[in-house]
Amino acid sequence: MDPAILVVSFGGPEKTEDVIPFLENVLRSRNVPRERMLEVAEHYYRFGGRSPINDQNRALVDALRKELRLPVYWGNRNWHPMLADTLRQMAADGVRNAFAFVTSAWASYSGCRQYLEDIARARAAVGPHAPQVEKLRAFYNHPGFIEANADRLRTALRQLPEATVLFSAHSIPLAMARGSRYEAQLHEASRLVAGSAGAKRWHLVYQSRSGPPRQPWLEPDVNDFLREHRSGEVVIAPIGFVSDHMEVVYDLDTEAARTCQELGIRMVRAGTAGVHPRFIEMVRELIEERLAGAPAAACPDDCCVAIC
Repeated sequence: MDPAILVVSFGGPEKTEDVIPFLENVLRSRNVPRERMLEVAEHYYRFGGRSPINDQNRALVDALRKELRLPVYWGNRNWHPMLADTLRQMAADGVRNAFAFVTSAWASYSGCRQYLEDIARARAAVGPHAPQVEKLRAFYNHPGFIEANADRLRTALRQLPEATVLFSAHSIPLAMARGSRYEAQLHEASRLVAGSAGAKRWHLVYQSRSGPPRQPWLEPDVNDFLREHRSGEVVIAPIGFVSDHMEVVYDLDTEAARTCQELGIRMVRAGTAGVHPRFIEMVRELIEERLAGAPAAACPDDCCVAIC
């Protein structure tokens, strides 16, 4: 019997009443001040309490079903459909084996190992009839991911051909970054995308930090970089995200755009991979390589540790 495909993602609220419970799920066991949580909640309220991420995952699932012609399921870490509920449905449908495609390209605790822990926890909740689930490998440098992002960047650069490109990714604590290849992978992917798209000048910047002010996180922040360098034209390419969810539409399209306006900088924001045909093909290729005997995804014991 062919394996099913399980799309595993972060999740997001779909109405105002969901926002606080969702953020409490996200921040459980994390040292994030409640004031910061309420500040982030306002970002969601600005958009009616609805994150774009679930609709984007629905589009991804639909595209994968057409591409793969295999059963495709979807479960989230932090909001409905919750991962354990999806695994229960898979068990009821008779699914015994599945490959998990996680909507994060990067090695870090929150982007890799935590998803493995989430899958293990959900399987334990379902019990002995839970399907076996193998996570597909990280895809930060896969040609499909690079080509999809390069195509999005080329489209943006047509509007501002001489712009400096800022590749943006979610900041994480320095201690967590030191326990993974997060920074190195971001630099490698940015280099590959820039080269493919013909970007003349580029930098890697960070966004969306949420920890206590005294805790060091990866820098430079995108807004600080814009204020310091004051480039006349920038294209911001959210390389760290596979779809245009809240950290993109608020932190870049709203906050960074406001900074550019204040500084007189012309800004264009490049699209994310989303359901770009090459990105969808990439998932099929990841499955094919696994079926051909490539090793299952695994983290060494000292990689992607939960240091916050």
